[in-house]
Amino acid sequence: MATILEDSKYDPQRDLKVVGSNPVKHDGLDKVTGRAKFGADYFLPGMLYGRTLRSPHPHAIIKSIDTSAAEAVPGVKSIVTRDDFPEIDPGTVAGEMTRTAMAREKALFDGHPVAAVAATTDAAAKQALKLIKVDYEILPHVIDPVDAMQPDAPILHDYIRTKGLDEPSDKPTNITERLITEMGDVEKGFAEADVIVERDFDSKPMHQGYIEPQGCVAEYSDDGQVELWCCTQAPFVYRDRLSAILKMESAKINVQQSELGGGFGGKTGFYPEPVAILLSKKAKRPVKMVLSRNEVFRGTGPVSATNYTIKMGVTKDGKITAAQGHLVFQTGIFTGSMYFNGPNAMFTRYNFENIHIESFEVVSNRPKVNSFRAPCVPQIVFGVEGVIDELARKIGMDPIDLRLKNAATEGYTTVYGETLGPIGFVETLQAAKDSEHYKSLVKDGEGRGVAAGFWFNRGGETSTSMNIAPDGSVTIITGTADVAGSRISIAMMAAEELGIDVDKVRITMADTNSLGFNRVTAGSRTTYSVGMTVVDNARQCIDQFVKRAAEIWDVPEDAVVYENGECRPAGANVGNFEPLTIADITKQTTMSHGAVTASASMNVTGAGPGFGLHIVDAKVDEETGRTDITRYTVVEDAGKAIHPLQVEGQYQGGAVQGIGWALNEEYVYGEDGRLQNASFLDYRMPVTSDVPMIDTVIVEVPNPRHPFGLRGVGEVPVVPTMAAIGNAIGNAIGVRPQSLPMSPPKLLEIIDNRNS
Repeated sequence: MATILEDSKYDPQRDLKVVGSNPVKHDGLDKVTGRAKFGADYFLPGMLYGRTLRSPHPHAIIKSIDTSAAEAVPGVKSIVTRDDFPEIDPGTVAGEMTRTAMAREKALFDGHPVAAVAATTDAAAKQALKLIKVDYEILPHVIDPVDAMQPDAPILHDYIRTKGLDEPSDKPTNITERLITEMGDVEKGFAEADVIVERDFDSKPMHQGYIEPQGCVAEYSDDGQVELWCCTQAPFVYRDRLSAILKMESAKINVQQSELGGGFGGKTGFYPEPVAILLSKKAKRPVKMVLSRNEVFRGTGPVSATNYTIKMGVTKDGKITAAQGHLVFQTGIFTGSMYFNGPNAMFTRYNFENIHIESFEVVSNRPKVNSFRAPCVPQIVFGVEGVIDELARKIGMDPIDLRLKNAATEGYTTVYGETLGPIGFVETLQAAKDSEHYKSLVKDGEGRGVAAGFWFNRGGETSTSMNIAPDGSVTIITGTADVAGSRISIAMMAAEELGIDVDKVRITMADTNSLGFNRVTAGSRTTYSVGMTVVDNARQCIDQFVKRAAEIWDVPEDAVVYENGECRPAGANVGNFEPLTIADITKQTTMSHGAVTASASMNVTGAGPGFGLHIVDAKVDEETGRTDITRYTVVEDAGKAIHPLQVEGQYQGGAVQGIGWALNEEYVYGEDGRLQNASFLDYRMPVTSDVPMIDTVIVEVPNPRHPFGLRGVGEVPVVPTMAAIGNAIGNAIGVRPQSLPMSPPKLLEIIDNRNS
């Protein structure tokens, strides 16, 4: 029987032996030696190779597709076009998903799939693609979201009507939704302010930066069963979405997880998978598809671009009285940007009473966006934290002190309605202020910036099972993908609860036939949520150990206690019994009672929000516009660091990704609506020489709703990064940039114009 729901609170007096240590990752050796299997590493007998034909036009009606010449190429076994997908209303979620996988009435962006080929060799598939004839009627396109909002903009979808308008309109539009997020009286708040700052900002789409391209192997059997091996953060979500667009029962689709060569939210949406399934169905053979790097850039989802205005007011003594935002989010060809995260999180970490935010989501002729750590939040915090720094300068207040004065604490009710429990924002700010980095002198020619960030952290549907072998070793089956090394942390929590060594615990990632539904691995939910179910599993197993030990000793169950991996007599009056280890119990009872197993399925709640502050020193070469980050410190509340080195790696990884986003990374489109930098040669990601050593300070204010007090740490580390770098650059050159990325050409323009 599950116990965790009745007893899940953190015990600060608990003596932890495994949690908080740094054991070697169990899966590390396979990864560094190349034995681990990633999406492109699977091979099946008779396997074909699939390739995709993509539209060269950003917006065009597909009048006809002629595949006859391609079908005649030796080795070609199947070709798939829009006609092979079930017809689904374009105004539905499934209708939009199927049109993302394969263009239907129109090609909607440069790189949109329009056909696919499976052949016995990759060369034959590529040759066949060149022979497919597509008759396009080219239409006007729109790339920029603000341009797409204009009355004369080309319309992508006749069925879109803006939700959330004060006065509904029946006119086709590119604006999917208008959202008002507010609390208090913002006009009253501005009237109370002594200083008001209002600034415009923008950001460009950027790539999540995963090194492994999407790849899969699909096999459609004669009896209508699908086996799919793929690199995904969302195996169960993939299964159900594939069921919807292919009109198949979910039980007939089994998604097998591979290792992930990075994801960061970018592998929560499917791309070649449904196409590979249909190619396999027609060819009656398994089909492998692996995207090229060009296809990854042109055909998968980047991060949302934004245009926005931030306005804030403050009193002379540092009380921020009002905060306002007008936000525009680019979502690509269909809705689904999760733009609502922006207004819900952009000011959350401060105890603001008066907030008004107007947000818009807008479609345009570029790929549908996908998630990235804290989706739709970091690019808006770039502006918010820039304005807060400017307010601090104008009233002559230390920037951390201003944040401390306005910091949210337990009991604050957020703009999205949550009343915060115990949180560690004040402790995080104080730790940053007390750090050696912040107390050190700023070097000549450099600027120092700080910025704070917040993420909700998530729970959600989670299922796991635990199996105890006769030798006492433990196997845990999880349905959540391991994106960032979560397996060792999960094993540690199980080992701690069972009172055994972590090397006796192994984690297996299940296929979708093996467990109940698991939500996507995203939103910093995995270690928290799986930790809850695994502790439940362990407590169920402990109950069974106690019951079996009582039977072995022929005593009542309450005469047995479980401690440090052993069952012991509860007192001297019970009897002079030697303690029984897990192995002792399972060896003696497996034949008579069966294996010791446990399972749990929950909709996990109670994920404590996370807060962080980054300190950055930067130097700008005023002749070239190049920015060098000379020193970087991440300070963040982890609740409880299960595996401190893993937590440190999350902090550093988020900061490094934010450095790239801050200084160089962006998708560049030409006037023709085509992506101009679809390779790592032209898309400038940071390399080792571009980033400094990154110091970390792990603050631990336990989340009381988790047995081990943890909070998710995957999203927060990227939220303040661009803002902190922007503030450092502003302090170095005297003008704070307002556009992401803060690339050399932009900085040179600022430097040239700063005295004009």
